Amino acid sequence: MIASLSGVVASVQLDRAVLEVGGVGYLVHATPATLAGLRVGETARLATSLVVREDSFTLYGFADDDECAVFETVQTVSGVGPRLALAMLAVHTPDALRRAVGGGDIAALVRVPGIGNKGAQRIALELGDKLGPPTGADAPAAGEPAAGTGPHRVDDRRDQVVEALVGLGWNLKAADDAVSTVLAEAGVDVVEAPDVAGALRAALRVLGGPRG
Repeated sequence: MIASLSGVVASVQLDRAVLEVGGVGYLVHATPATLAGLRVGETARLATSLVVREDSFTLYGFADDDECAVFETVQTVSGVGPRLALAMLAVHTPDALRRAVGGGDIAALVRVPGIGNKGAQRIALELGDKLGPPTGADAPAAGEPAAGTGPHRVDDRRDQVVEALVGLGWNLKAADDAVSTVLAEAGVDVVEAPDVAGALRAALRVLGGPRG
């Protein structure tokens, strides 16, 4: 079992990245929010989950261990495989999933592509309290500075969020409009680096989730 990888980011694509560890390049599938935090040439650590099939070994990567644990837990539900589990984490943070499951929020669950009303009801029922209570570890929303960041730093990552949305199947105008809505609601003009994940999730909520 490969529980984590630490190495230099060799490449980042719309749904995957390659981390070079000890001269070996590991291809890791991840959510847009996780990939948005990676930079080619920089060192990164990803918590990982290895999914073994008869004809393949697939690595899924996550920003932290909690996200990885949620990914593995939701797959205990019948009919939920790794792709759907990853889609759930593309739309919702781990704590948002905990609240949706714990509160029986079917509307929140069906925002994930591939989950209908019956599937959402089954997920809420079968997961029960397996995910545990919210931990309060949600990523900051767009416009909410991360701890330790100053008020004068300007590093606009708006285009990065728009590009991720286009990669998920939305046209450029829809993606750009969604990010504009998120920024307007947050009362800010730019997406700073620590806020990329929060801005992406907020834009996905505006659009109704990634297309698949």
